[in-house]
Amino acid sequence: MKFRQLLVTGPPGCGKTRLINQIGGWPEEGYIDLTLPNWWRAQSLSYRPREVHLGIPFRGESEALTVFDDAWLAGRKNLEIDFSRILLPPPKTYILGTNWRKRFMFEFLLPPAERVLEWRRERTKRSVHIVDVNIDLEQVQEQRGVYWKLAKHFHKAGILIYIREGVDKLPHYFVGNEQNAEALEKV
Repeated sequence: MKFRQLLVTGPPGCGKTRLINQIGGWPEEGYIDLTLPNWWRAQSLSYRPREVHLGIPFRGESEALTVFDDAWLAGRKNLEIDFSRILLPPPKTYILGTNWRKRFMFEFLLPPAERVLEWRRERTKRSVHIVDVNIDLEQVQEQRGVYWKLAKHFHKAGILIYIREGVDKLPHYFVGNEQNAEALEKV
């Protein structure tokens, strides 16, 4: 990994900002709408490593949503990721071309939902984040699940993916096939 290639993502309250601060990354959050053509060329990705929120397409929704948008929160039990609308970087086709699928490394920060709920309830006491109001374990599990599915989708497409269970843990790398991804999911 080169210094400017790391993109840290994950559900609200999982420790993205803390991790970015620990590694000396760009302190401001970014946003990527995965349905937009050439999102991988976005200027916001020129400041890396950085924390990135993902706009994810869901069936029945015309626009991409983050897992803390009101529309996602209202319909979360019935929303499924529409993988067909996620635009992926093209594979490298010639020697001097950019390999966009290998240019960035996505690190999905996915601590256990119970721990994230604890952190989010703690920061609710400080009135820091409005997305933490009325938070419950089921919502945190669903948000974590969305990011887990997205990590697997990116991995299958050949994008570099790491999974980290907490800022104090080492990242796990997806190796090989679907069975390995399923085994990691149980961790």
